[in-house]
Amino acid sequence: MITSLSNLDLTKQYSYADYLAWQFSERIELLKGYVRKMAAPTPFHQEVSMELGTYFKNYLDSMGKLCKLFAAPFDVRLYTYAKSAVADKDIYTVVQPDLCVICDKSKIDKRGCLGSPDFIIEILSESNLKTDLQDKYALYEENGVGEYWIVFPIEKMIQKFLLVDNKYEIAGIFMEHNTISPTLFPDLVIDLQKVFEDI
Repeated sequence: MITSLSNLDLTKQYSYADYLAWQFSERIELLKGYVRKMAAPTPFHQEVSMELGTYFKNYLDSMGKLCKLFAAPFDVRLYTYAKSAVADKDIYTVVQPDLCVICDKSKIDKRGCLGSPDFIIEILSESNLKTDLQDKYALYEENGVGEYWIVFPIEKMIQKFLLVDNKYEIAGIFMEHNTISPTLFPDLVIDLQKVFEDI
């Protein structure tokens, strides 16, 4: 049994079956089988996450919970091929998006989400710039996440990407004096001045 991250060979690929057997306190993700340690979120990160999450939760509650919102830590298992049943040993990507919205509730199980959320928000910090801007961007695109927002808390900015013909296209850059709406829920209007006011 693996009880410490230091016991892992970080040059090796692991599956979700391996991930389930680990017994250590560090938060990690698997990106195509490779272990990525997750840093503790900063206060700025948490404030932005709470503000955005509150907007989405209030909206979804008012709409009869047609979709569900989840916040990290929440395991999303991604796979790039269709199978009638996906075995744990065949899954090599497990991510914990800062916020995600899932409308197909059949994807939700006791372990998290199996398959792609409809919408993902990642909030940047110095320690995860490459992961969110490059690695996760490519993963979410490849796995068909329809809408992806990257939040830059220090710059008070959000980049919005939409999946068009299996490729992300930038749908706008929004600053603190703007409002932003998810394409998935166009009548949800988020005031970014409120989201970023304590930063």
